[in-house]
Amino acid sequence: MVTFSFLLSTSSVNDAYASQNSDQKPFSWDNATVYFAITDRFNDGNRGNNDSYGRPQKDAWGQNIGTFHGGDLQGLTDKLNEGYFTDLGINTIWISAPYEQIHGWVGGGSDGDFAHYAYHGYYALDYTTVDQNMGTVEEMREFVNTAHEQGIRVVLDVVMNHPGYNTIKDMNEYGFGNPGVSEDWTPGEGQTWHDVHNHIHYDDASAWSTWWGPWVRAGIGGYESCGNSETTMCLAGLPDFRTELTHSVGLPPLLETKWSQERREGYEDWIVPTASDLRRDLDIAPADYIVQWLAAWVEEFGIDGFRIDTAKHVELFRWQQLKDAANEALWSWREENPDAPGASWTDDFWMVGEVWGHGVGRSEYFDYGFDSIINFTFQGEHGNGPAYRLDTMEDTFSHYANQINMDASFNVLSYLSQHDTHLYPRERLVDGGTYLMLLPGGVKLFYGDETARPFGPTGSDPQQGTRSSMNWDSVHEDVLSHWQKMGQFRNNHLAIGAGAHKQIGTNPYTFSRTYVEDGVDDRVVVTVGATGETTIDVSSVFSDGQTVRDFYTGDSTVVENGKATFAAHQNGVILVETEGETIPSVSASPQGGEFSSEELEVTLSVLQAESGAYTIDGSDPKEKGTPFADGEVLTIGSDLAIDESLTLRLFAKMKQVKRKRNIPLRRYRLIPTFLLIRLAVPFPVIR
Repeated sequence: MVTFSFLLSTSSVNDAYASQNSDQKPFSWDNATVYFAITDRFNDGNRGNNDSYGRPQKDAWGQNIGTFHGGDLQGLTDKLNEGYFTDLGINTIWISAPYEQIHGWVGGGSDGDFAHYAYHGYYALDYTTVDQNMGTVEEMREFVNTAHEQGIRVVLDVVMNHPGYNTIKDMNEYGFGNPGVSEDWTPGEGQTWHDVHNHIHYDDASAWSTWWGPWVRAGIGGYESCGNSETTMCLAGLPDFRTELTHSVGLPPLLETKWSQERREGYEDWIVPTASDLRRDLDIAPADYIVQWLAAWVEEFGIDGFRIDTAKHVELFRWQQLKDAANEALWSWREENPDAPGASWTDDFWMVGEVWGHGVGRSEYFDYGFDSIINFTFQGEHGNGPAYRLDTMEDTFSHYANQINMDASFNVLSYLSQHDTHLYPRERLVDGGTYLMLLPGGVKLFYGDETARPFGPTGSDPQQGTRSSMNWDSVHEDVLSHWQKMGQFRNNHLAIGAGAHKQIGTNPYTFSRTYVEDGVDDRVVVTVGATGETTIDVSSVFSDGQTVRDFYTGDSTVVENGKATFAAHQNGVILVETEGETIPSVSASPQGGEFSSEELEVTLSVLQAESGAYTIDGSDPKEKGTPFADGEVLTIGSDLAIDESLTLRLFAKMKQVKRKRNIPLRRYRLIPTFLLIRLAVPFPVIR
């Protein structure tokens, strides 16, 4: 065996460019900028659906902490049409579960001091219908199509671990359990909303047999007790789907009753058409039904991904099953709807999971259908500390890039604020936005971080305040402007989330991100903490004579002696990019490191160039180089002896550009780009 080690460096001269078509902007889930909106709390686009199922906007005590506020699918579509998400640089919208939720309330908070409804989408009742507070089937379709027209993917929040609680509203409406009171009961003097349980007869097995039946464990009359393991526990007292079952136990009596009621006219607007034939006994296990019901949303609307709630509370094989079914459904939708927006996209279905406490690292979840997992560590590291510390920013960026972007088999989704933890300090959202939007990997923007949405009424449940209604009437314009600039820059540059990271300077902190893969060559230089006129060393990324601009201010300059000088904005961020142009480039993979083998395969890349040439004897490839095509594999090292070295040099020739009538001819010439790779061989070859 031979230990190969080589140093990779590049340089180029660029006086001419081919213009880049912004409509061809590449998308990768590795650079996802996800906007998470709790739909009910985002924007009310259709006031006609606000009181669906008799849900009030204020409970009997005058509280709206846990009630439905009116946000809906039409409200999301309206904001899409306004260009709100495009202005933020959003390429993915994650919405709370749109399928039908329990109709009634449960006691909210530890003190039972408010009525808590299923506005957040985590208390499922029927996966085959759109919740009427959210909108209709056609409003769902319009939302997805509008998002796709703008190049934005749509991700649904889904729960397979549990359905919703029993409520006296649902018990009276569908005839299950023994509620003991009418659906109109409210707490009297000296009582709380929790006191409703004193009236419900939980030991009446006969009455409860018409609820979920053998589908769940619940620890009440006639039901299997809750377990002690992650997959059998009744999380937060919710009934636990028996997802481990692999045989049929029939339909849930609750749904049989509900569907029987809905066979009369008037429900067509909400039943998902693809799921209509799944509202019957299919002789399959409970989890198999849920998988098919969820996949029906994908096949009907062209949903692009799922965010999986409480992933660790369901068997791993179920997640792979869901991923496979959803992916098949997505490709089926594309085939059946070839003219629909998004039908021409080629990325597979995407799944990101919530595994409480998961950080930046590859776990077994990635072997069972997950493409990404929510990263809980970033908020923990930075959510309550300084706005950002330049001495730790490099540690975070380099760690994330080395972990995530050097391994194509996994990614993470990082965030500042979250609905089940806390909001990032409102007074530090400019600096927080800088940090989040420059992170390697995927990032999630929680609705209202970009507008400084205030913490809301919370009662005895501190998490409720994180879910306040969007502050459309009190938007912090300076914060919004900053997030728009940072988000657009991130969305414009695949290198930010998916590229290689390299620190360039410390005062001010400066780094580069480069992405050269799959026919894409994207390079940026970023400075954080700059003040006044700032000169940046960009020589490792941009060439003398090249025009670059600071995306943040819009100012342009020409690179001289490897330097670019800009007047920094007061927010201290300089975002350096080429001015709407691409450069020819050559590269080799692997990009460096040590390898123990008898020989090494190096993949050569040439982009934005007419041809490429290489030499391995140190001579000028422009004169004597061997031609190569993009993706060609070169095998080197087999003939090296002790202490011998080898230098690989690459050369790129600029694409020929034809002059168009009445358009002045710009300067075009050959662009020499060199890549030096040295392979030091300290050990003899062992055959």
